[in-house]
Amino acid sequence: MADNPNPGTLNDNSERLFSFGVIADIQYADLEDGYNFQGSRRRYYRHSLLHLQGAIEDWNKESSTPCCVLQLGDIIDELVMNTLKMLKVPVHHTWGNHEFYNFSRDYLTRSKLNTRFLEDRIVHHPETIPSENYYAYHFVPFPKFRFILLNAYDLSVLGVDQSSPKYQQCMKILREHNPNTELNMMLLFLFLSTLCCLHCQGSSLLSHPSLMVISLTLSPSYG
Repeated sequence: MADNPNPGTLNDNSERLFSFGVIADIQYADLEDGYNFQGSRRRYYRHSLLHLQGAIEDWNKESSTPCCVLQLGDIIDELVMNTLKMLKVPVHHTWGNHEFYNFSRDYLTRSKLNTRFLEDRIVHHPETIPSENYYAYHFVPFPKFRFILLNAYDLSVLGVDQSSPKYQQCMKILREHNPNTELNMMLLFLFLSTLCCLHCQGSSLLSHPSLMVISLTLSPSYG
């Protein structure tokens, strides 16, 4: 093995450019513990709030504060929204199936879960400007890194008025491609909620049956 490390390889001495937090599936509810549909995994509905509080405490006390936190959906309780206010950095929200089970798209657009005001204010080509009720945007947390938040349920019957043309279009696609009698509304997506970033290093994961917390540190590329 060569004495000198490969200059194209990331190592512990790599310079940290910035960091950000990711959290998903908080799914808090003021309910007794329950189980998933199969009855094989226990759900700790109240306990998830403690995990969220712990994640926020860790992010707030880091020596290099994360630039932001990405919340990837399934948060519909006001208590969770109030808890997120403890964060010292902005929170970018995406919408999951639980939001659409409970609220219309118009309601979500007017709610605190709409964080499009955090998007980059750059010049748009008129033909690429999305409609007001299309929830997607992008932002640059650090030079040469752009995060893109997409609507995973743009083409879906969830949260859509059943009398609308889009609902009829989605039902047509479901019936054509889903052979099941009970149509699974969760499987129809136009986009995946995607966060695209290169050269992720130093990830840590904390999880329980209904909560995922990730912290990521970004380092420059080499070679």
